[in-house]
Amino acid sequence: MAATDNVNNNYVSKPSLYLQNMDEVQKVFQRFDTNGDGMISGDELSGVINALGSDTSPEEVARMMDEIDADRDGFISLKEFAEFCKGDINSVGDGGVKELREAFDLYDQDSNGLISAAELHQILTRLGESCSVQDCTKMIKSVDSDGDGYVSFEEFKKMMTTSK
Repeated sequence: MAATDNVNNNYVSKPSLYLQNMDEVQKVFQRFDTNGDGMISGDELSGVINALGSDTSPEEVARMMDEIDADRDGFISLKEFAEFCKGDINSVGDGGVKELREAFDLYDQDSNGLISAAELHQILTRLGESCSVQDCTKMIKSVDSDGDGYVSFEEFKKMMTTSK
């Protein structure tokens, strides 16, 4: 599937990553660029996804690469990654919600429909982040609209699709 812009063709599902600035985009990009060469290969993308505990098939990874790799050189540049991160879940229909749900499910390790600070910590640690469970608790509290100490899918969706 070829990547297109959301204005002219709504069939591409591009979830927003709710990254507030280019520094945040670059930090996330560097997590995926595991060999540090400034480009994300299909193998790197697959490796990070697998490290998150997802059983993503090679075909699904190829589809993701096809969606993000705008210049079709077989690698995702920082510019292409940043463009992908600007995607708006609200303008792409059910496909984007499906991908957002898949992302939520990666974090929801016990499949109870809620993301806890411990689950967030586990995922971030797998991605090479050095943070404490207390740091993750603060992150959870920042988006926890009902005060239960967890992030529901609706809270996650709002966080991922709303800019400050």
